[in-house]
Amino acid sequence: MTPNRDELKRAAAMRAIEEVEDGMVLGLGTGSTAFFVVEGLGRRVAAGLRVVGIPTSERTAAQARGLGIPIATFAEYQTLDLTIDGADEVELGNLDLIKGLGGALLREKIVAAASRRLVIVVDQEKLVERLGEHTPVPVEVTQFGWQATAVALAKLGCITERRYTAGEQPYVTDSGNYILDCRFGPLTDPGEVENKIAMTVGTVESGLFVGRSSMVVVASTTGLEVLTPPSAARR
Repeated sequence: MTPNRDELKRAAAMRAIEEVEDGMVLGLGTGSTAFFVVEGLGRRVAAGLRVVGIPTSERTAAQARGLGIPIATFAEYQTLDLTIDGADEVELGNLDLIKGLGGALLREKIVAAASRRLVIVVDQEKLVERLGEHTPVPVEVTQFGWQATAVALAKLGCITERRYTAGEQPYVTDSGNYILDCRFGPLTDPGEVENKIAMTVGTVESGLFVGRSSMVVVASTTGLEVLTPPSAARR
């Protein structure tokens, strides 16, 4: 019987959790795959594992509390040992990422940047030759002036669309911002695009995570594969 996508995600999550050691400060990701990571960590904590988690969303924080995982903030810890999270696209070879379809890209990037290691968990359908093949680049923007910000972003060569909830209300992040989903198509230089977005007034953060992956655990119908970036110098 062929495993479904949830089974694949759970298998990859369990492999990623093997990287967790007693006493670590962990970044806890957001999204469907990260849900299985937190679920698995909850079982290990119940069995005696001692860790502290910094969640990347209110949703993840609620899940962690419910499972008895101690949570903290950057007031207590400014450096994290390890973050485990999902991704919406992973570029083969360099392991650059698009994240943020779950709406937590700002907090996810803050946590990733503060972590010594970033382990990503995906199923095989998230692997692409070029970032942007299937997924827009989410960009978190301030509510004030978002229309002007959208025009400025479009000048970078994308089609912008404000994200809405299922109830057709503008999507608002945990930090009180809007998200513009920017369709660039396949990106030849994600790092350059990331920098140009960052220089655009009104933007808060983008879902491009360039040079941050330490390891990617990929689950497929044939088993698990662990990918590492080509250069040890990359985070």
